[in-house]
Amino acid sequence: MCRSILTVLCLLISVHLAMSACPKLVSRSQWGASSQGYRTPMRLPVPFVLIHHTYQPGFCNTSSSCMKSMRGMQNYHKNDRKWDDIGYHFCIGGTGQVYQGRGWDIEGVHSPNYNHRSVGISFIGDFTNKLPTAKMLQLAKSLINCGVKRNSIAANYTLLGHRQVRITDCPGNALFKEIKTWPHWKNIKTTRI
Repeated sequence: MCRSILTVLCLLISVHLAMSACPKLVSRSQWGASSQGYRTPMRLPVPFVLIHHTYQPGFCNTSSSCMKSMRGMQNYHKNDRKWDDIGYHFCIGGTGQVYQGRGWDIEGVHSPNYNHRSVGISFIGDFTNKLPTAKMLQLAKSLINCGVKRNSIAANYTLLGHRQVRITDCPGNALFKEIKTWPHWKNIKTTRI
């Protein structure tokens, strides 16, 4: 009897640890990132999480197409926008994987006036009329929880859609409607540029 109770207890602990673990990241070297420019550390924990969609590139559902999308975004951000690297901290693809952009604790270039005080998470694709997959949405929530646990994101963070801080349609109507139901989303009016 004691062994079976111990086995069940061990199983429950294993499930809890797996559920609270940070999502596995596809590293910059795995997706073929070019070198990063100047890396400005952020003051932690940051009080905001900003949700984006890439619009272009579109939805990717294979590892090779998502990695190609990451390289394309990085090239566009560096060569056309003249940023020092890809703007987002993390991107989530239709493969059910999280791709490391700038990563934790480094200032992004995804939302003026918020870059130094937020983590930018982008869903790869256009989510104007449809939602990301359930797996993608769950990964975003797990990533945010991970950021809170590692003290990169404040426990009382505010969740915002990109359109709340900048004049844009991002993160798309369908995705914006979805994140409005998530914990920590606030209907705040900010100065939009």
